[in-house]
Amino acid sequence: MQSNKLKFVLLMGISMLVFGNVFAQTTQTNKPTALNIQSTAVPFMMISPDARSGGMGNLSLGMTPEANDLFGNTAKLPYLKEPKGFLINYTPWLKDLGLNDVYLASAGFYKILNDQSAINTSLRFFSLGNIDFTDENGSTNLPSQRPSEFSYDVGYSLLLNDKLSIGATIRYIHSQLVKGPYSNIEYKAGNTVSGDVSLFYRANPNMNGLHAGLLLSNLGGKISYSNETKNKYFIPANIGLGIGYLNKIDPENSIEFGADVNRLMVPSTPDQSDVESTNHYFSQSVINSYFSSFSSKYGIPFSESLKISTGIEYNYSNQFFLRGGYFMDNNKSLGNMQYFTLGTSFQYTSENVKAKFNISYLIPSGGGITKNPLSNTLRFGTVFFF
Repeated sequence: MQSNKLKFVLLMGISMLVFGNVFAQTTQTNKPTALNIQSTAVPFMMISPDARSGGMGNLSLGMTPEANDLFGNTAKLPYLKEPKGFLINYTPWLKDLGLNDVYLASAGFYKILNDQSAINTSLRFFSLGNIDFTDENGSTNLPSQRPSEFSYDVGYSLLLNDKLSIGATIRYIHSQLVKGPYSNIEYKAGNTVSGDVSLFYRANPNMNGLHAGLLLSNLGGKISYSNETKNKYFIPANIGLGIGYLNKIDPENSIEFGADVNRLMVPSTPDQSDVESTNHYFSQSVINSYFSSFSSKYGIPFSESLKISTGIEYNYSNQFFLRGGYFMDNNKSLGNMQYFTLGTSFQYTSENVKAKFNISYLIPSGGGITKNPLSNTLRFGTVFFF
């Protein structure tokens, strides 16, 4: 019963990001003031699905190419040495609260076509577990449901020259939080299509030295969850820039440092009492929303909109890896979320099998809204090369 209550709170929290505005009490006037946040539908698309980047504070955009880049900066895939690979990742969600059926799972496949191009495909699935619903009187005669969301990607990557590559991905997103009639509203699953565009730059062919990555992700249509409303909700469009620096100490040892900066391109959630802002929020096109997210009137302060990841990776002979990272969200309304991460990998090679195993751990920090859902959680990932 306690597990179901926790999952119900989780679902309501996600629904609040989609359907409502969040308010806080001011200490001087005791009047509600809208929190300065950017809320979106399908927030699971903002979760880094792989354990490799999870061990470096979600750092990935400008680091040396790795198979898990098919979940992010796909422009790096043509640089991979293995001709094709299959990936599986598993991330328990809210494990610290005792929930066992809330998780993010992902799988992907890439193939190098020739010396200049590669293709990839991937699937992400986010399960919120089984939830028992009740009516306004507390009766449990309503059927239980299993809210879930998934996305499916197909992408292509191409080398433009010796130093620059580009990647493009198209994505289908399906989100089913609640289905059926509730409070005289018929709820349905939401569906939309989006895409990513990415670039990767390397200073040297052997990856030694500086490299950088740029990613525009989740550029796509709005999403709706009912037939009765004309209001459609934005998905988490994002722009990210990353840099990395690799130092090859000797033929067997190397160390790499990096930093990513990400920003949502979504307008801030309006106060429902502000009719002008609310009408503008729902009536504007997706393209206009990208620009208004940077405006002083409809966006949030630039310094509070940035999510910063920094990390380090030690590599011994491409067989053993150690990682560490730090993540910081500058949004003051959400408590300036900050945390450290640790990670490791080891590679197994035989005549018939070559596989890489990734593990990451998020060090617990903060509480309430500043506590990360992955606190005290081990994330796992495996890559099989062919």
